[in-house]
Amino acid sequence: MDPKIIVNQFLGSVEILSIMPIENGLINHTFLVETESGKFILQQINTFIFKNPNAIQNNHLKINEILDRSGYSKKTVKIIPTLSNDLLFEKNNKTWRMLEYLENSVTFLKPSSTEIAFEATKCLSEFYKIINQEQIILEETLPDFINFEKRVNDFKTALIQETERKKTAEKEINFILEYLSLPEKWIELQNQESLPNRVIHADPKISNILFDNENKAIAVIDLDTMMNGTILYDFGDMIRSYTNNSDEDEGSVSDNFDAENYVAVKDGFLFYLKETLTPIELENLDYAAQLITYIQAVRFLTDYLNHDIYYSVKYDLQNLDRTKNQINLLKGLQLFLN
Repeated sequence: MDPKIIVNQFLGSVEILSIMPIENGLINHTFLVETESGKFILQQINTFIFKNPNAIQNNHLKINEILDRSGYSKKTVKIIPTLSNDLLFEKNNKTWRMLEYLENSVTFLKPSSTEIAFEATKCLSEFYKIINQEQIILEETLPDFINFEKRVNDFKTALIQETERKKTAEKEINFILEYLSLPEKWIELQNQESLPNRVIHADPKISNILFDNENKAIAVIDLDTMMNGTILYDFGDMIRSYTNNSDEDEGSVSDNFDAENYVAVKDGFLFYLKETLTPIELENLDYAAQLITYIQAVRFLTDYLNHDIYYSVKYDLQNLDRTKNQINLLKGLQLFLN
């Protein structure tokens, strides 16, 4: 369907100046829409991944309400409803939504300096501090997202079923199998309910932080993955994404870990949370950093063995290259921590 027709469902008969794809996401299809009345974000939600898109919108509204009434110092991104006041537009088995575009904002695909890494994670630290001041139960959008026992079992299943790609990925498969005991502590902590249940972002990469022209963080965006879970997941994913000084599908770079960014990320993360986190959370930060990097390698490799059914790919070996990248990152991280 012509994106212009979709835009009209939200904005009416406005003059559309341009519709440009934003291609740095791995899941949804996103467009920047410029009209005579301003700019907007248009997204086709990947309902293969997000099977309950209404839950995404409901969670977004709930988070915005909490932030707006709590004296939050940053901006929030508003949902633009359709002309019939619906949060989503559905047509031809495709689901669309529109969001406010924050003018004069800048995004980074990776930190350009330790100062940027610190500023981004400090922004997230404040975000977590505020949204966890009260008990919130969010609707489930990604069942079993941080169920690492399932992630490991999915890998094992793919390994049994796949034959064609196993030879190409033999080295990476052997690495994953060698470290298969790494998630055991996490699984035990989760099964014993030893980790506090908090509201987390679940995708805290730096491209989900908006900055102004002076490199000050102004907003946390992309609330699709918001869920209840352990905040250790988000810290680990920050380390995984912020300390990687190469592109995520660059599989040939062996020294892609940035130790200075590790320190900056931890300092930023703890800026508002140091007195809030429990001892068990604080003592497992370094472990979470290693584990989430490992699990991401497992996920990329599983998808490669499954012939790329989850992550968008532009070439056949991209998920394997992503796997190699995460493995190299984990090796650098472990060398630094040990």
